[in-house]
Amino acid sequence: MSNTRIDTATLLTLTFVVSFCSFAYEFVYSELLTVMYGGTVTQYVITVGLYFFSLGIGAALSDDLDGANLGGNFFRTEVLLAAAAPAGFLLIVGLNSVRIPQAVPAEVIWTVARLPVVVVGFLSGFELPLLTRMFDELGDDGSATPSWLRTAGARIHDFVVAAVGTLWTVERTEGRRSGLSVILAMDYVGGLAGAVVYARVLYPGLGLIPTIFVLALLNGVAALVFVAHFGEWSWWPFSDAAPSASPASSASAAHGGNATDSARADRSLSAARVSKTLLVVCLLLTATYAGVVAKHDVADERLSQLYLEQQIENEYPPGAMRATVTSQETTAYQHVIRYNRTWTGTGPNPHFDGRTEQCLRLGAAVQLCESWADSYHRGLVDVPMSLVEPGPETKVLVVGGGDWIAIDHLREYGVTVDHVDLDGEFMRDAKTDPFFGRWHDDAHEYDRLNTTVADGYRYLQETNETYDLVLLDVPGATDDDLLTLYSTEFYRSVRTHLSEDGVAVTWGYSPDAYPEHHKAFVNTVGAAGFTQELSYWVREDLDDDGETERVEQFYVLAPGDRPRLTGDGATRYVRAREEHYGSAEWHAVPHYRGVRENSIFHPNYDILVDT
Repeated sequence: MSNTRIDTATLLTLTFVVSFCSFAYEFVYSELLTVMYGGTVTQYVITVGLYFFSLGIGAALSDDLDGANLGGNFFRTEVLLAAAAPAGFLLIVGLNSVRIPQAVPAEVIWTVARLPVVVVGFLSGFELPLLTRMFDELGDDGSATPSWLRTAGARIHDFVVAAVGTLWTVERTEGRRSGLSVILAMDYVGGLAGAVVYARVLYPGLGLIPTIFVLALLNGVAALVFVAHFGEWSWWPFSDAAPSASPASSASAAHGGNATDSARADRSLSAARVSKTLLVVCLLLTATYAGVVAKHDVADERLSQLYLEQQIENEYPPGAMRATVTSQETTAYQHVIRYNRTWTGTGPNPHFDGRTEQCLRLGAAVQLCESWADSYHRGLVDVPMSLVEPGPETKVLVVGGGDWIAIDHLREYGVTVDHVDLDGEFMRDAKTDPFFGRWHDDAHEYDRLNTTVADGYRYLQETNETYDLVLLDVPGATDDDLLTLYSTEFYRSVRTHLSEDGVAVTWGYSPDAYPEHHKAFVNTVGAAGFTQELSYWVREDLDDDGETERVEQFYVLAPGDRPRLTGDGATRYVRAREEHYGSAEWHAVPHYRGVRENSIFHPNYDILVDT
């Protein structure tokens, strides 16, 4: 095989690799910003827009790079990308792990969190023009291009030309394609591969943290391969002597003077020294990333654990609580985190001093803590059961509740339960997990229970059942995947499947703590046809001081008039706390001006996710 053929194949391979990394970086940052700030569509759209804008700026400025030092510039670009991409990743994580003074404007934090996207996009913009110019200088007449690529390219070209020819007038051209067309074709192939491998292999198999180091490792390896293979070329200044002039610089010298050549030689000597330093940096980075990738499970666990612990602690007053992550796993639908939280006694409630309890988070939302697990589910189940008759003739639908605890409470009333949850893996693990077993008491074996692993919205679209009680045991709308369960369309389906006297129950955003979320929620259920609401708080003596505290707020929704909670059918739990629930009254569902309801086709991102 000729040297030109080998050089061409190497450049094309490098093009594939760097394009693979470039596209995958874009998706890593998009997903990371989604995890940190919520709003999948918002983060992906802004990230992609910033990335391509920066890519274009880098490509436009690439013409100003020294044409006699193409290889050196390409090498520097790869080393800088290998260093900048993980550093930017850690910067974004750091912004969400430390307490930032309230005096710092949110716009400043927003801008800083997206600077890594701009930097990586800008550096990636240099790659394609540099590779194209080097490809052109190889003098490839087309025969050096690998036969498989020539054949595939020719077939694709013929197909595209034939398709285009149905609408436009085309003229077939013969002869050698420009370096740009060949490099661009390989760039697109690499980009597609990066997208597919990221979505199907890297992210689901490794997670975000190991993936960023895999991509940085590939950039480092690409730089080292380039050094090893092209070290002798004219556009690679890796010796203490000035390199021989490239074809482009020779043509310039014929019309210039010795001063220009001398200045260029001085720049080349300086570039050589910088390149040697960067070579050492590249070797160190590549070795470090290789170690991280080899121990990716350990790296992922330790880095994510540090972030999660700091993030949890930041939700409380400074020094009030210490968090320790005990385990974490990712199912197909959510990140499941177990942690212990210990109250240090420096917070607003001294009664919690020294208390430690185990908690569960699903993604960014706290799902369960030992101190209020019972009270939450009593509020979700035992209070609204006052509005329906106990017994097997009563049909209850539970949407969510994959921990089976709500099912255990319903079992006490002997009702028939249809249970729908999307995450079958989480539900399966919760059956035998001692942490959940303390509360669900093997409720999954209840003989009047029918469990379906499915999306709650789709289930309601397909079933013909009607229910006396619908319990929505779902987390807050922290990301796009959950917006459907807070949409007008979903609540309209819930209303449609209620029996004549049926009601729906869900936890809700407090109007005091989350006023805009509350308004969007109320307007959404109102638009779905619910005309009456009854709100109540679950109260519990959490700190053993003899007084009950508010734990969670719930809403009962109905399309018409319904009895009071403390009527003849009140449950034992409600009768024992009549002083709290006796004052709960039904009210007409209000409508708030200036706040749009949430719809599947017009989601209220600005409130439900972005804030």
